[in-house]
Amino acid sequence: MAAIDEADIRELAGLKGERAPVTSCYLNVDGRRFVRHQDYEHELDLLMRDARAKANGDRSVAEDLARIEDFVRSGFDRSHVRGVAVFSCSAEHLWKVFELPVPVRNQLVVNHSAYVRPLEVVVEDFEPFGVVLADRQRGRMFVFELGELVEHEELFEQLPRGDDDDQSILRERVQSHVAAHAHQHVRHLAEWAFHVFQKHPFEHLLVGAPEEITGEIERALHPYLQERLAGRISIPVHASADDVRAVALEAAAAVERRKEAEAVARLRDAVGARRRGVAGVDATLRALVERRVDTLLVSDGFSEPGWRCTRCGHLAHVGPACPVCDTDMYRTDDVVEEAVEEALNQSCRVITCTGNADLDVLGRIGALLRF
Repeated sequence: MAAIDEADIRELAGLKGERAPVTSCYLNVDGRRFVRHQDYEHELDLLMRDARAKANGDRSVAEDLARIEDFVRSGFDRSHVRGVAVFSCSAEHLWKVFELPVPVRNQLVVNHSAYVRPLEVVVEDFEPFGVVLADRQRGRMFVFELGELVEHEELFEQLPRGDDDDQSILRERVQSHVAAHAHQHVRHLAEWAFHVFQKHPFEHLLVGAPEEITGEIERALHPYLQERLAGRISIPVHASADDVRAVALEAAAAVERRKEAEAVARLRDAVGARRRGVAGVDATLRALVERRVDTLLVSDGFSEPGWRCTRCGHLAHVGPACPVCDTDMYRTDDVVEEAVEEALNQSCRVITCTGNADLDVLGRIGALLRF
């Protein structure tokens, strides 16, 4: 099995089943919900029943379904896996399995191309992020990828201690020495954090430290890390890794929702000004066909039936005749997924927005344009 990244998604989006459809299966195997293997196997049975009814006896699809079923029933290590994504096309010798440390919604889709939107959501929502926890003596650094801990290092520098003599001059010297040592600790902490970043790069950084030193830590960070500062968290430096993960995931989700809101606000302004922004299915598909899209925005879970031309690839909300080459188009159950795949093939940025009412008002799909 393999981990998942943006390059994998773009590669999958570019694969087309020329001789047979591609079967895409997402299965939630989270042990917290499905304690026994039989529990998630039952969910697979339900997916298979519907898929076989829609396969119309296609031999390649039948082989795909059998292989996916055999894979799931053979069992696998669920200690760090909560979801799996499987892509198969026997006629094209395609077989890819991705372990996901986050749950997914159970889905089985048979289409001319791989169904990649759920993977795009996972990678988008769980960008790698780092966490620095510190006090005046101790530092801890965590790096999470797809919500799972991949790096944890610690730094400890003992503060100097004075004796019990209460002479004021000695106390002042000791206090001055302690302050200087604490400042040095912050500098060491910043250098150490950058060293961890070089080994395990991340997109966002969260800082948890006493208020009196948080600003000093942030100012001491390397510029690359300052650019990635995403907020502060309230958690003690001695917290368990699980507690850090829970707090950090909540903060990272808030960062992602804020990014989505900012993108939707840019789209709303662009559409309002009728300049470099379109909204709604028809206008967005047209912009994709014209290759003008820079960023595609889609509401999570949004789908619409539509049409695609077998000759020129034109996407449309209505058919069946292609307005470009006059070829008969084929009907697709989800033209929104087709739009996502086309955007990825054009190296556009794709943002899936969760619970954003402003995007829903705009038609649940839109695009920021290059021109």
